Amino acid sequence: MLTQEEINAIDHEVKLLPHKKAAVIEALKIVQKERGWVSDASISEVAEYLDMSPAEVDSVATFYNLIFRKQVGRHVILLCDSISCYVMKYQEIYVALQQKLQIQFGETTTDQRFTLLPNACLGCCDHAPALMIDDDLYTDVTIEQLDELLKKYS
Repeated sequence: MLTQEEINAIDHEVKLLPHKKAAVIEALKIVQKERGWVSDASISEVAEYLDMSPAEVDSVATFYNLIFRKQVGRHVILLCDSISCYVMKYQEIYVALQQKLQIQFGETTTDQRFTLLPNACLGCCDHAPALMIDDDLYTDVTIEQLDELLKKYS
């Protein structure tokens, strides 16, 4: 069941929009923030609360790559793989992260600390390569910076 905190936050979003169903993305983000990811049960709970079918909510959840439909680590690393980052040697950053974390895209470290995901664009092409860890954006990333960046997230 949705918690009272989740309901209050969703209700706040619903009040800002012309139709209750229009709050579906925000509702999914609220649930994910509280639970870490959006399970099938959470999809059904949001659907019921917003008077939608679970299929409608799931179609929104699976369309947006920042709604996590499976469990992720405590920290999510989004590595930009846009053309700008690609040209600026994002592949070297990816290989270094794979080696340091012993995971590939879509995987989570055995200690559940990090999940590594590709991201089509982080919106800072003039400072490529870029990555985000949780809500923190890092630009002009170098391999030499990775150990220090990862240390910040225990």
